[in-house]
Amino acid sequence: MKHRAIKRRNVVIGIGATAGVAAVGGIALNAGAATANASGSGDSSLVFDPDAYTELTTTVTDTEGTEHAVTYHFWKAITYVSNPVDATYQSLNVSVPVEIDGTAVDASNAPILLANSVGGYMPSSVADATGVGGASMGGGGGGGAPSGAPTASTSASPTASASASAPGANGNTNATGGAMNTNQLLALAAGYVVVEPGARGRGLKNSAGEYYGSAPAVIVDLKAAVRYVRSNKGRIPGNVDRIVSAGTSAGGAVSTLLGASGDSPIYDRHLKEIGAADASDAIFAVGAWCPITDLEHADGAYEWNWGTNALSTGKQVDQTVSKDLRSQFAEYQAKLRLRGLKGSGFGTLTARNYDEYLLKQYMEPSATTYLAALSDSDRETYLAKNTFITWDGEKATFTWAGFLTHVGARKKTVPAFDAFDLSAGENNEFGSATTANRHFTAYGAKNDTTGLAGKRVESDIPELLNLMNPMYHLVEKVNGKRSRHWWIRLGTNDTDTSHVISANLAARAENLGDEVDHLYYWDQGHGANTDPGDFITWIAEVTGYKKAKKK
Repeated sequence: MKHRAIKRRNVVIGIGATAGVAAVGGIALNAGAATANASGSGDSSLVFDPDAYTELTTTVTDTEGTEHAVTYHFWKAITYVSNPVDATYQSLNVSVPVEIDGTAVDASNAPILLANSVGGYMPSSVADATGVGGASMGGGGGGGAPSGAPTASTSASPTASASASAPGANGNTNATGGAMNTNQLLALAAGYVVVEPGARGRGLKNSAGEYYGSAPAVIVDLKAAVRYVRSNKGRIPGNVDRIVSAGTSAGGAVSTLLGASGDSPIYDRHLKEIGAADASDAIFAVGAWCPITDLEHADGAYEWNWGTNALSTGKQVDQTVSKDLRSQFAEYQAKLRLRGLKGSGFGTLTARNYDEYLLKQYMEPSATTYLAALSDSDRETYLAKNTFITWDGEKATFTWAGFLTHVGARKKTVPAFDAFDLSAGENNEFGSATTANRHFTAYGAKNDTTGLAGKRVESDIPELLNLMNPMYHLVEKVNGKRSRHWWIRLGTNDTDTSHVISANLAARAENLGDEVDHLYYWDQGHGANTDPGDFITWIAEVTGYKKAKKK
C-alpha cells in the first residue's frame, strides 16, 4: 500500500515591491517558508501514481490585492521518459489545488498549465523544487551543469526573485531570462492544475565529454512531458485535452514550438530514443512572452528592427553587415506572404510597410493604453519627457524613427544570433555532441572569424532548424494538429529580439484561422508580464472552463 506524505507551508505572494524584490505590472514575488521535502514517484514506469503526493498550503495574493489560501497536492520530480539521458532535467512536478479559501476544489477537469522555466536555451530542472513555482535553471545532482553557467536560487522557498547577476532581468525572469512563477501561482489559485517540466539545455556535458543538451533536446523533452501527461489521462488530475503551455524568451520560443508542432512525425525518432510515452504531444493553447524564435531569419529581422540603433557604448555596429542582413530579411518577408491582422487595414506585410504596421497595430495602441491610464499630472510629465509622442487627448501617435530613438541602445551586436565568432548562445544551442558551438546560417558560416576550414553549415543543421522553428510547422508544413489559441506578449523596449518575430507568428496563426491575442507592453523590456491575471482568465475562456474570476 502506498502512503502519502503530508506537509504544510505558508507562502505569501504579495503586491508591490517588497524588501528588494523587483516588481513588474504590480506583481512582486517574495516568500518565506519552512523547508518541506516532498516525496513523489521517481521511477520510469510512465504510470502516474495518484497517491504519491505531499500536501502543502500557500497564500497567493492576486493582482487585485486579495489573498487566497490554497491547499494543494504536490508531486515532485517525476521522470517522464523511460530511458532518460539525465533524469535531473527530464522530470516534472505536478501541483493540484484541493481547497481554495476554505472551499473544496475539484480539479479533475481543470485546464492544465504546462509552465516551463527555460531561459537562454539553458537546462531547467525541478529536482530542487519544494513546491509550486520552484523550477530553476540547472539543478543539483545532474550529469553536469554547463561550465560557467549562471545559477538560480533553489532555497526552501518555492519562489525566487530575479537574480542580481542577470542584467536587465526583471521580476518575472530568472537568471537566464526564463519565466518566473507568477503564472503558476495565479493558475493554482484559479483552480487549475500546474505541471512544471524540466528539460535538457545547451552546455550539458557527460563524463565522456559529449554535449547532450543541444538542439533539439529541449523541444524533445517538453514534447515527452506532454506525452507523459496525456498518457496518464484519468490518473493525473486535470483535462489532458486542455493543456496550455507557457514560457518566456527561449521558453516562449519552445512554448510556441510545442503549439505549432503537435504530433509532427519529424520528432518521432528522437522521442523514441528517450522512451517517451505512446501518446499525443499536441497541446490546446500557447502562452508566449518575448519568444525568440525563427532563428535562421532572426539576424535579418533584428537588423531590420534595430540596425540603425547604436550599442550601449554609443558605437554603431558594422553597417555593411547590417545592410546585408536587412536585405536578407526583406527577401524572406516577401516569401512569407503574410497578411496583417484582421481590422489592421494592412494587406501583405513586407519590409517596406512593416514599420507602419507595427506602429498602427501595436506601438501606438500600446502607448495610448499606457498614457490613458496615467493621472493628468503624470501624463503631462511623461509627455514633456517624451516629445516624440503626439497626444490628442485620446490617442498617441509618433513616427517609427521617433520610436527607435525612444527605445535607444540595441542589446546585441551584429549578427545578433549567428555570431561570426560563434559567441552567441544560439551558436551553442546548435552545437553537436563533440562541438560546442556551430554556425546555423549560410551567412554566419561564410563570414566565420574563428578559422574554421569549412565556410558552410554542416549537413545536419537544416533538419535541426526545422525541429526548432515553429514557422516551419505553420508555413512550410502546415500542421493540422497545431494549437488554435495563441497568447503572445512582448515589451516595446525589448531589444533582445526583433518585434517582427512575434508579429509574424501572430499574423501567420491568424491567417490560418487561429485565435490570436497579441499585444506589446509599453516601455517594458525583455520578460515583462504586466497582465498575468488576464492570461489566467483567457485560459478559462479559450478552454471553455467554468468562468474564472480574474486573479
